Amino acid sequence: MLFNSLAFLLFLPLVFSVYWMVQHNWRWVVLLAASYYFYFSYNPWFCLLLFGTTGIDYIAARKISAAIQQNSRKAWLLLSVFSNIGVLVVFKYSVFLLNTGIEVSNSLAHTQFNILQHLIIPAGLSFYTFQSLSYTIDVYRNKYKAQDSFGFFSLYVSFFPHMVAGPVVRYNDLMPQFYEQHKLQSIQWALATRLCIWGFFKKMVIADRLGEIVTPVFNHVDVYSGSTLLVTGFLFVVQVYCDFSGYSDIATGVAKYFGINLSLNWRRPLLSKSFIEFWQRNHISITTWFRDYLYISLGGNRCSYKRWLLNIFLVFLISGLWHGANWTFVIWGAVHGLFYVIELINSKTKKPIQAPKFIGWLYLLLFHTLTLIAFRALNIHDLGTIYYSIIHNFNPAELIAELKTLCDVFPLVIAAGLILFLFAKELNEEYAFINRLKQYNTIIRPVFYIGLFLTIFLLGMFNANEFIYFQF
Repeated sequence: MLFNSLAFLLFLPLVFSVYWMVQHNWRWVVLLAASYYFYFSYNPWFCLLLFGTTGIDYIAARKISAAIQQNSRKAWLLLSVFSNIGVLVVFKYSVFLLNTGIEVSNSLAHTQFNILQHLIIPAGLSFYTFQSLSYTIDVYRNKYKAQDSFGFFSLYVSFFPHMVAGPVVRYNDLMPQFYEQHKLQSIQWALATRLCIWGFFKKMVIADRLGEIVTPVFNHVDVYSGSTLLVTGFLFVVQVYCDFSGYSDIATGVAKYFGINLSLNWRRPLLSKSFIEFWQRNHISITTWFRDYLYISLGGNRCSYKRWLLNIFLVFLISGLWHGANWTFVIWGAVHGLFYVIELINSKTKKPIQAPKFIGWLYLLLFHTLTLIAFRALNIHDLGTIYYSIIHNFNPAELIAELKTLCDVFPLVIAAGLILFLFAKELNEEYAFINRLKQYNTIIRPVFYIGLFLTIFLLGMFNANEFIYFQF
């Protein structure tokens, strides 16, 4: 069930009504049943996998808390780690690893043997396994005791607003809220509604409209000039941000209707002036997850200078692979890691290079675009074609003509206007230009969001396109 579907527009009011009609002691049951039905709607078999991994982590955490011997605690932790990572490997990476091995053998033996190209990846698999895994690791680190109730723990893992595409919420942040006795009159109605409207606008109006231009170009990269490929890469930067952050906004807004607050996941990353700043603002819940559970496990900064830089690079490399089973994602993670490390080295020098903020912003957008092209390219061959065209066939004179083969001029003008509108809103949030006006809260903001709501019906794509992160 997609947020941007008619089914969800019927599902949410029903769950909301039942939730607030029943007594407090039964509300968690309503949310748990709704969450499993929400996930069941994607594929009934996915629920068995979700239930199985949840059960293993629940038992493992309970055993860790009860164990006295360190070896026993570590054994149960390893069971949790290997079961979660094992599920990811089977569904997400097994075909990729097998095909990689077969490609190597084919090149050596000059054969053309092939196997299955992909498996169906359960929706949100990477997100709920990471969330569940963070819980068992924290129990092992004695941050808190294991949860007694399997039902409440299942709700923590499966809470429907965020389980499919984040944010990845920590146990200590989310679980206590399920026990609190919320009141209907305490709901932050205005904030929840604004988040949902802005999230739907970013997804259905900006991301999906840009996708109409981005997808055909990246499906046929060999027929476009380097200038068109670079501009389309920038359009994908905006598309992927609006798609990802749009989901988080909707999830956060929906959760607030049930009295639940989710963690901040995006903080205007496209206004960053460096890669270091970018990763402090971009997909914050995943970034902090890799910091707390991978970077620290590798040794963090409690090691030599060179090993510290290597740890940072490895985190980016692995996070790239987490995003998708393709060498293009590995390249994307490696290049981001390289830029991040270079900026760190520069910041530690006696006289670091410091560019004006505007130049820093242009630098971030340019190199983020060039690296995110690897994120979007279908394969290594296409990625090589794109970079070759940008370097050797960069012809701005062909840009408009090639874009007009994709759609009429009017959609292109709309797309450009939407991008300018997005950056204008983000700049206002960053620097509060309009927010300082006396009439902002009483007139300007209500009228603005009513306008956004109406614009969704005028310009929104109502074909229920999946959110990009569902494939992860």
